[in-house]
Amino acid sequence: MTLHDDTPPFISWTSGATPQRLRWHSEAGNAPPRRVVEADDQIAADAAYKLACEGTGLLWRGDFQNARQLLQALGRRVDRARERSQAKSKARPASPDSPAQAFHHHRQMQAQRAHILGMLLIPVDPGFVVPLRRAPALQAACSEAYGTALQGESFAVSLRELQGLIGAHEWRKKGVEIGALGGRIHPWYGVFSPVRGEYVELVAQAPLPSTELAFDIGVGSGVLCAVLARRGVRKIVATDMDPRALACARENLQALGVLPQVTLQEADLFPPGRAPLIVCNPPWLPARPSSPIEHAVYDPDSRMLLGYLNGLAEHLTPQGEGWLIMSDFAEHLGLRAPGMLDQAITRAGLEVVARHDIKPRHGKAIDREDPLYAARSKETTSLYRLRTRASA
Repeated sequence: MTLHDDTPPFISWTSGATPQRLRWHSEAGNAPPRRVVEADDQIAADAAYKLACEGTGLLWRGDFQNARQLLQALGRRVDRARERSQAKSKARPASPDSPAQAFHHHRQMQAQRAHILGMLLIPVDPGFVVPLRRAPALQAACSEAYGTALQGESFAVSLRELQGLIGAHEWRKKGVEIGALGGRIHPWYGVFSPVRGEYVELVAQAPLPSTELAFDIGVGSGVLCAVLARRGVRKIVATDMDPRALACARENLQALGVLPQVTLQEADLFPPGRAPLIVCNPPWLPARPSSPIEHAVYDPDSRMLLGYLNGLAEHLTPQGEGWLIMSDFAEHLGLRAPGMLDQAITRAGLEVVARHDIKPRHGKAIDREDPLYAARSKETTSLYRLRTRASA
């Protein structure tokens, strides 16, 4: 039997003739590069790209801003290589990819790009100080993402992840304007940002079966919980499995002045008891996530979707409604069989009382250059109002 190893991973390299070792950290759970070399401002972008493609990590010792420029140069080389590969594929006679094949190919290309760009590594000293020339102050961004666990440690992290932390910090400061709230939601690192406002509009407009009590399953940033509270629901019990999401929701609900109406609980799906309204916006795509933030988008084997549907009847009060917010994007991609959702609803002893539809308005829905445009252009987001079947 193999015991679980809690020893943190390390990267190893040689500086001059001296062996070196440094703790490795990846929020996505990526393994450290097996081979690491030091690199600085003198390395050519082509040489860096060759090493990165071979799986060699480049521990940066030069100017921080030059590292950012090198990362951009690596990205351009990855994109050019992909374009050449696509041009060769088009030149060969072959049957066109199915939507599912296009999706999986797109995901594969994204993963390959992320792997190569993830080979540029940045050292971080205790206190979240980057010991490089012209490095920005990253204490706030690192503290928000990593908490206190790494604060006293020296470690290495990919520059790509570090830039993600910086971007998330800016999103958290600025927030996302939510028209239905007349205010902003401030997403944390690793918590899905409610940038697709159409599903929020559906929850803001659908007729409420009751204002006494609601359950919000998978609270995330707290946006739907806040909408229900603003609509007059007097008590809301909101659940999530991610402590970071619960903390994010608490901060947002407090800022919006609705936290007194809400009880937050760490739970897998439902809290104890029954409610006349239960709302859930599960991940829309039945595929495996490759990073923490993707858990809000990808639901392997539709675990959360089916768990919600199959547990709904025993948590609804008589004549209560379960609201399911779901996109049909997976159907257009060929990842979910047509009729699967209707069958799952029936098998769970539920029926659809009403369905409210809305078309997405995000940029990718109209971007003909997007590799998944054929499916995105057909997408509809729906709010299904479900009740327990009388015969169930």
